[in-house]
Amino acid sequence: MNHSSFWLKSNKKVLCFCLSVASIILMEVVFAHGVAGKDAAYLQQNNGLALSVFTYLGAKHMVTGYDHLLYLCGVIFFLNRLKDVALFVSLFAIGHSITLLWGVLGGVYVNPYIVDAIIGLSVVYKALENLDGLKQILRYPPDPKIAVFCFGLVHGLGLSTKLQDFSLSEDGLIANIIAFNVGVEIGQLIALICALFLINAWRIQGGFYRHSRSFNFVLIFLGLLLAVYQVSAYYLSVGS
Repeated sequence: MNHSSFWLKSNKKVLCFCLSVASIILMEVVFAHGVAGKDAAYLQQNNGLALSVFTYLGAKHMVTGYDHLLYLCGVIFFLNRLKDVALFVSLFAIGHSITLLWGVLGGVYVNPYIVDAIIGLSVVYKALENLDGLKQILRYPPDPKIAVFCFGLVHGLGLSTKLQDFSLSEDGLIANIIAFNVGVEIGQLIALICALFLINAWRIQGGFYRHSRSFNFVLIFLGLLLAVYQVSAYYLSVGS
């Protein structure tokens, strides 16, 4: 049996997982970073302060934002100490908050397809970093902390472009957007606690390091899938 056949056989479950998640993304990828349905209708109709609702919508966005979650799972995947997790997640949160608030309140708008494509590539970047693959591509790879902060800026900008598609009321806008951002961070905390629990359970159960490369290859595949979809959507939008 050659090496490729052995790898496929030993990682059959991982590949099945990859294909299952990919199918979900293909069905729902159009909603990446989006706010739709009743949530979108509420944002359009709201006038005045609605801090609790905006906090809830921010948390809901993060918990259901698989592009965010894929990246953050890559960030915390090999972190064993809680203080390291807190540091990296805080850097991401600061970057995310800066561009979310700056984009919406300052009216800074960029093409959402381009931003979401970069977000997909951020997942690929982190997985390559976990695999020590960056050293083969970049002569001097950036400090991981700087990279996490910078990608936090990109992720925040992605959400701000979506919020700008709505005609948000100026009455209480600053407080509402700050509440939305607080909700995003709460949702991120909830998602990370669940992810850390699962990763630590995986470590205890065994096989974590044996399958860690497969997990990060899955991240690369899904990140590329997101990026290709967004680039394709961009060219279709330009051509239409």
